[in-house]
Amino acid sequence: MDKKLEQLFYAVLGGALSVKEKLEANSEEFKAWQEKSETHARDYFDELAQRGEEEKDEVKKMVKEMLKEIIAELNLATKDDLNQLKKDLER
Repeated sequence: MDKKLEQLFYAVLGGALSVKEKLEANSEEFKAWQEKSETHARDYFDELAQRGEEEKDEVKKMVKEMLKEIIAELNLATKDDLNQLKKDLER
């Protein structure tokens, strides 16, 4: 009976050590996965920010072109027109 209890004790101890090793290995894998995920997230947000900047510039160009067209359609005086008028009046 003592021999079987001793064998059971060692079996349980071996199982516990095996579980401990598995947990440690999985913990390292989880840490690596977490670091990788953080890197991917940072890269993704950097890419989104860059695309936002590019789109901002494109939208700004479009708005400028639209405003130029509207000013031309309404036949409004531009800054250049006013400067030319000022030069003409000074003569």
